[in-house]
Parts: sequence; C-alpha cells; structure tokens
Amino acid sequence: MPSLCYFLLTIVGMILGNYCQYGESAISSLGVNWGSLASHPMEPEIVIQMLKDNGINKVKLFDADSWTVDAFAGTGIEVIVGIPNDQLDKIAHKSIYAEHWVKENITQHLQDNVNIKYIAVGNEAFLTSYNGSFTQVTYPAMVNIQKALEKAGHADKVKVTTPMNADVYESSSNKPSDGKFRDDIFDEVKNIVSFLNDNNSPFMVNIYPFLSLYQVAGFPQNFAYFDDNAQPISDKNVQYSNVFDANFDTLIHALKKLGFPDLGILVGEVGWPTDGDETGNAIPSNAQRFYKGLMKKMANKKGTPLRNGPIDMYLFSLFDEDIKSIAPGNFERHWGIFQYDGRPKFQVDFSGEGKDKWPVGAKGVKYQDRQWCVLKSSSEEWDEIDLKDILGYACKNADCTSLGANCSCMNLDLQGRVSYAFNQYFQTRDQEDEACDFKGMATIVKQDPSKGTCMFPIEIVWNISDGVKLKAVNYLGGLIVSFLFMFITLARS
Repeated sequence: MPSLCYFLLTIVGMILGNYCQYGESAISSLGVNWGSLASHPMEPEIVIQMLKDNGINKVKLFDADSWTVDAFAGTGIEVIVGIPNDQLDKIAHKSIYAEHWVKENITQHLQDNVNIKYIAVGNEAFLTSYNGSFTQVTYPAMVNIQKALEKAGHADKVKVTTPMNADVYESSSNKPSDGKFRDDIFDEVKNIVSFLNDNNSPFMVNIYPFLSLYQVAGFPQNFAYFDDNAQPISDKNVQYSNVFDANFDTLIHALKKLGFPDLGILVGEVGWPTDGDETGNAIPSNAQRFYKGLMKKMANKKGTPLRNGPIDMYLFSLFDEDIKSIAPGNFERHWGIFQYDGRPKFQVDFSGEGKDKWPVGAKGVKYQDRQWCVLKSSSEEWDEIDLKDILGYACKNADCTSLGANCSCMNLDLQGRVSYAFNQYFQTRDQEDEACDFKGMATIVKQDPSKGTCMFPIEIVWNISDGVKLKAVNYLGGLIVSFLFMFITLARS
C-alpha cells in the first residue's frame, strides 16, 4: 500500500510540475507574439516551457489552430487567438459561421481550461497596401463574433478587438496633437471604436519605431530608442523624447476627436528586427538597445505624456519566421528575439530590472542530421551566369534574406552565396537527398560551412502528432490524479 501511494504521488508531482515551472517573473504587462509563418514551427510544449522559464504569462497568436491552442490548457497563460483576414468576409456575412467559429475555437478551448482573453478579428485589415480589401468586412465580423460570444455565454470573459497598424491615423504636422484617423476609413474606424467602448474592449495598435527609421529619410536615429539621447520635440508644451510615445499619443488625440479620450489601448506588436535590412539598422545590438529601453519603460509604469500608468504590450516576435511575406522588406523574417530554433539573439531582461542577462532559450529542441548542402569545390567549371541563375532559383524557394547588403551574410563571395542558398533550400526540405543536387553542382558535407556572422543553419525536427500525444498524456495524468484522490478518500474511510 505505501509503495502504491508513493508511486501515484510521484506521477502526480511530475504532472503538476509541468504546469508550475516558472522562472523569474516578467513585467506583468508584457506579452509576446508567437507567429506561425515558419517552415518548421516550434513544438508548442517547448514554447510554453520557454514562456514559463522567462516568466512570461501572456501570448498573442495569429490564428486559433488547435495544435497550438490546446497546448495552453491548464497553464494559466493568457492567450489572444486570431481570425485571419481571409476569414472575415464569411464571418461578416453569415452569423452562423461566427457561431460555428466560436463553438470550435472558444467554447471548446475554454472547456479544456485554456485562458483565452481576447479574440483578434483580422490583422491590420486597414493597411493601405490592402487597397480596401477588408475595410467593409472587419466591423461586421467583429459584431457577429461578439453576438456569438454572447449567445455562448462567453462575452464577459473573452473580449473582441482588432489589431490596427499605426497607419490608420496620421498627423499633418507630425505632431501628436494633430492626430486624426485617415479620411478613407474614418466611418469604419468610428464604428469599431464605438463598438470597443460599448463592449469594454481595448483598441489594439501595432507600433514600430524601427519602421519610422526605415521608411522616413533623415529620421533622427536616437528618436527611435528610449534612452533619452534624442533631441526632444515639443507639442503644445508636451515634450517627446522618443517616437513610440509620440505615436501612441497621436492615437490618443485621434480617439479624443472621436469622443473616446479614455478608451483602453493595448499595443499588439512592438519590436525590432535583427537582419535583412540594407540600411544596416536591423542588427542584434540595435535590437538589444531598443528592448533594454522598452523593458525599463514598461517596468516604470509611467506610460506616455498623455496616458499615465502601465501599458499592456506584446513583443514582436518570439521567433524568426522564414516564410513570412517580405513585401514590406527582407527584415520581416527576422523579428524574433529568439532564432528559429529558440536560441536567444541578444541580452534582454524581461523583468525590467535592467540586468545584463540572456533570456532562457528553448529546451529539448531536436535537430535534423548534422549536415549541410553546399556548392561543390569543383565548381570552377560553372560560369558566373550559371551560378547566378541557380542562386536565383534556390532563393526563390527558400529564405535568402540574410544575403543582402548590410546583412549577416553580406561578406560571402558568389560561391559562398550559392552555398548558403543551397543549404537553405536543402534544410527547408528536410535534408532530402534530391534537394541537394542542383544539376550536379551541390554536395552534402559534414563540416559546418558557417563563416563569421553568416550562420548556415540546420533545421529543427517537428511533428504535429506530438501535440496529440501530449494531450493523451495529460488526459491519462488527469485520470491518475482523480484515481489518487479517490484512493486516498477510500483509505481514510
């Protein structure tokens, strides 16, 4: 009897330990974005342990994929799930679709003890580059999702919002006090803001100081950071020493002009990339500088000149994403605080105490075989035109964004660039032998060809069935816990 009790208690301890392993607490208002646009996504269980190890208790997702969301059951981590833009039209025009979506993606997960806090309906749907494709369907989709939540009895727990890019508002003078929403979307935004106010939901905005530096010629570099090294700007006796505060308060002025000066605001995305930028600003040291200032700002809970107090912010992003669209720039695939495999890129103290410390990386990551695909050493027989053609083919089908000017692999010669592209193609295709041929120009090697700052990666192994396996293990664990308590109760009686 004692040995059986000991056995059962040991198993219970192992199961509960899966939910209780948290590192030093991060800033309470801090969350992170976890994107899904990677050829080899990280296992959810590994990601959840990373969040725990770094004390992060909030995560924002871009969909509601069950493989990912299921893994958060019982963790207590606050989750934002998303509805992609391509689903907005259907949900906007038929309430039955909204009800089905809520049933499958909210009700089921809440029953499984997933702590869902918000639904992000669409993502930056009013971007000017979308040419109005989602302008007329975002608000109706939000309304139908809200009605579906109310019908299901979840409206008090789960709130509806939509992530807005900061381009939905503007200022003719570049000063916050002249902030207003764009004329072409004014009516739609007004409806959304009124909806948010009525349902006690926050306005979610994505603010990127890096993009101000990237897009605006002559933008003062120091104004993109938080370390008070910039020349302040004055706006009606209000001083601004960084573009984040100025941008945020431009939104507040725009909301005031709509009649909602006190509407809650949540920053859905804020971050700094580390590669892929030909201007040379997307480097790890700049990202470290940015995050160091941002963490200090969040820890101080001072907010902005027009909005005192802590501001909930979700860092963008947790990992690099190698199949993300590069339409805005090659840096889009390099927003991760961690590399594709969960290794940290730079020091950042999520507690906001300003310590020089590395965040805790991913544990238990499995890699493919230690081998690379490179250009054969006998490549002298191939002329430059052949090499450039095959380079173009490989890069069209794999991520070569690190090969640009002022990027991490810029110093490679043509042969080195071709080798890098070959390996990217090879790794993306799970090291298949036929993926390292390229008309007989390529070969597989066992010696790491990385050079200087240019790293030739080995892809990770991922298996979606692992999520199903873990769910089964947790279910079995729940049965064992129930059996243990029943056994103890019977023993006492």
